Amino acid sequence: FFFFKQKTAYEIRNCDWSSDVCSSDLYHLLMRHLVIVFPGQRLTPAAQLDFAQRFGELDAPHHVYPHVPGHERVVLLENDGSRPPNTDVWHSDLTFKEDPPFASVLYAKVVPETGGDTLWASMYAAYDALPAGMKSDIATLSAVHAMGSYWNEYHAAGGSDAIREAMRRLGAAVHPVVGTHPVTGRAFLYVNRHFTTHVLGMTSAESQRLLAYLFDHIEQPDFQVRLRWRPGTVAMWDNRVTMHYAVADYLPQYRCMNRITVVRDTRTAAA
Repeated sequence: FFFFKQKTAYEIRNCDWSSDVCSSDLYHLLMRHLVIVFPGQRLTPAAQLDFAQRFGELDAPHHVYPHVPGHERVVLLENDGSRPPNTDVWHSDLTFKEDPPFASVLYAKVVPETGGDTLWASMYAAYDALPAGMKSDIATLSAVHAMGSYWNEYHAAGGSDAIREAMRRLGAAVHPVVGTHPVTGRAFLYVNRHFTTHVLGMTSAESQRLLAYLFDHIEQPDFQVRLRWRPGTVAMWDNRVTMHYAVADYLPQYRCMNRITVVRDTRTAAA
């Protein structure tokens, strides 16, 4: 594990995942540290599902990625020389949806001999480090989030008709540039290079300049933590206030991960 100046992630060992008390403690650690990591696990898809659903409602099957056979809510992420990833860009998951997901649980099944790390960035830290004038300028702005490179998958599968159908079904979303976390009440930046396309109320040129500034600011190493995966490592993160980047420096080696997305935080809903 490698920590940078903003220590965000937290490593946990010898935790009883079946315990509701443990799940509550882990939730509070997640709220505090944003990324929690469990090394040396042996998880079946059923066990991973049982753990994830303790934190909230699980996502429907992914609109593009395949799933583990027999477990449609467990996304199968397999990449190698013939199947390069599209996650080697800074992003928060699925922000083109009106209600983006709360958290993800990612389990490393097969990792390359070298490379394939994942980085996360704290959007709290990125916001806190902005100049006061910039915070004031963006306080009331909103931005459009669209599907980014997922358009490529739809076009490859069905051409323009598939893109039109995806746009009809999934569309785009508008989110505040500065969000407020529903649990902690802290402010955070909510734009990402993969999905955020336009700041409303600005010309295209103005929007592009502002987004370029914010993207460059967010992606500074000062706000990041980096995980070197080992087989059996599990990472869980709060998707609302982090971005992540899956480094694709291992190709053509093989990398296989199982991912579950928690779309709604039941503890927040209950509160």
